[in-house]
Amino acid sequence: MTMTTPYYVTTPIYYVNDKPHIGHAYTTLACDMLARFKRLDGYDVMFLTGTDEHGQKVQEAADKAGVDPRAFTDSVSRNFRDLLGVMNFSNTQFIRTTEERHYASSQSLWSRLKERGHIRLDKYAGWYSVRDEAFFTETELVDGKAPTGAPVEWVEEPSYFFNLSEWQDKLLAFYAENPDFVGPESRFNEVKSFVKGGLRDLSVSRASFSWGVPVPDDDAHVMYVWLDALTNYMTATGWPEDGGFGDAERHARFWPADLHMVGKDILRFHAVYWPAFLMAADLPLPT
Repeated sequence: MTMTTPYYVTTPIYYVNDKPHIGHAYTTLACDMLARFKRLDGYDVMFLTGTDEHGQKVQEAADKAGVDPRAFTDSVSRNFRDLLGVMNFSNTQFIRTTEERHYASSQSLWSRLKERGHIRLDKYAGWYSVRDEAFFTETELVDGKAPTGAPVEWVEEPSYFFNLSEWQDKLLAFYAENPDFVGPESRFNEVKSFVKGGLRDLSVSRASFSWGVPVPDDDAHVMYVWLDALTNYMTATGWPEDGGFGDAERHARFWPADLHMVGKDILRFHAVYWPAFLMAADLPLPT
């Protein structure tokens, strides 16, 4: 092994609706330990962490605090950045989804998906959890709440949709070909079971609030927070390479990522939606 062998590890980007807690410290610590071990083992390590700053939950938290979302996220993101120094973490980058480079990459991914025919405009009617920033079907509700216990509300509004239903077989084939894609195995089985149960097209924009990445060529919509948030992993590598913030050398070196460290509550977004987005955009999947 030489120092020329790259290794790219990421934490989840943490949601800034409140202060950091021990769970944030724990997850970053796990990644930090891995990053340090890989460096000792001779790898050239890129270690990313950061903050996820868009969505209805953040806008509501900012309203409750009596400040605008930009000022609110500047303050709370600073708390997460301060945690890095306190814990002596060895991350090589810290990303915020409110950065210009991230707006550019998120909109670039959207445009690729739309150009390839995977996004269409329609209208959404269904159950939405602000706390989870996720949509749920009637059958997924437990005693009238999201599976996480979060309250849900009925939402009806125009929305762009990603054709997630068309990626069911391709995802299952990918899982079969990559048996180590998700660990531990028990969680991977949950992912496969969810996909085998049938996928519905995914609402990927919101028109009822404005705190998010604007949808290209349609200012009435902002991008669904998870489509925006997941793109951060590529933003940090300098994707798109030919954009104003592009870095072809770094992107070629570190993408696809070697490991996304996530908690079980956000596994579906990383193990189902993220690979489907990347497949549809004809981009390499994390290993």
